[in-house]
Amino acid sequence: MKKIMLLGSGELGKEFVIAVKRLGQYVIAVDSYNDAPAQQVADEREVINMLDAAELDRIVAKHQPDIIVPEIEAIRTEQFYGYEKQGIKVVPSARAANFTMNRKAIRDLAAKELGLKTAKYEYANSLEELTAAVKTVGIPCVVKPLMSSSGKGQSVIKTESDILKAWEYAQKGKRGDYTEVIAEAFVKFNSEITLLTVTQKNGNTLFCPPIGHRQERGDYQESWQPAEMNAAHLQEAQKMAAEVTKALTGEGIWGVEFFLADDGVYFSELSPRPHDTGMVTLAGTQNFSEFELHARAVLGLPIPEITLERTGASAVILAEREGTAPTYEGLEKAMNEKQSDIRIFGKPITRPYRRMGVALTYDKVGSDVTKVKERAMQIAAMVKVKEQ
Repeated sequence: MKKIMLLGSGELGKEFVIAVKRLGQYVIAVDSYNDAPAQQVADEREVINMLDAAELDRIVAKHQPDIIVPEIEAIRTEQFYGYEKQGIKVVPSARAANFTMNRKAIRDLAAKELGLKTAKYEYANSLEELTAAVKTVGIPCVVKPLMSSSGKGQSVIKTESDILKAWEYAQKGKRGDYTEVIAEAFVKFNSEITLLTVTQKNGNTLFCPPIGHRQERGDYQESWQPAEMNAAHLQEAQKMAAEVTKALTGEGIWGVEFFLADDGVYFSELSPRPHDTGMVTLAGTQNFSEFELHARAVLGLPIPEITLERTGASAVILAEREGTAPTYEGLEKAMNEKQSDIRIFGKPITRPYRRMGVALTYDKVGSDVTKVKERAMQIAAMVKVKEQ
């Protein structure tokens, strides 16, 4: 049995905890607030500010975990190098966690060191620098904080008058004390995919069938698997994903995002952990969900193969306003639908557009994915979040 410390205890962490508990492991779930989803199924919990290096050191010394699994960006990741020297395994590795928690490091690695195709981009650390960056990359362009998650602080500049708003919005949405932003040229893409990539300690790098997704406000609203793409583009994406994960080192599942355009595949972003769009795998689309794959890779257990078992879709269930102790109406109606399921995350606090659950639907392999997607959205709409 391994003692695992999970840093960040949201809905993705909750499913990971369930997966490793089924494999007989012990978990300490850490978050910035009490009763976060993963804490509800873990053996122990800690509530700290993970950007406080001293607090992070304190709980690591207290619990002496065998493995540290980051689930969010807002962590003082530079501490991870010291933990590795102590003999603690950091997932996927201290190098990977540090690079991918910051868009600047991962983008420069992909574009400058590995030569992967990306959108043209510039960095800015002030409104004046952003104005200059926008002139370089051109309008329209996308502005993102270098450290954020779930699309927070991300906006599109369509005219020069949007630059100030984009800067202010990025500062409000940033994680931690990183003020710098990235401005990237708008890629005229046809679709976006997430290519879940699994690196193993003693095995080949494996790829899940591509996942399509749609975003609003920079956050995913629905995802589906498999996403339609031609074989040449899929091979190109797999090659890029293999190169960047090898450079970052370590074992685990990675959510590698790509734009699919007329002129090929563009590398977009990468997360060194289960991806929110990958919640579609909870619909049984694969022989192992992304969380089961992550659990096996983290523990060094073999994954012989990844196979597509169903066509599936997920659609988010959102809160509409701020509140506490939420309840859910419409579950009976939603769960009366065939070939479907609902997952409520158990978040104790609501706010506008906060993801509180997910609807899952599926059909046999080769089914019309559009119909499966529509059914997922319809089922999600049946469930209403009621706040206190």
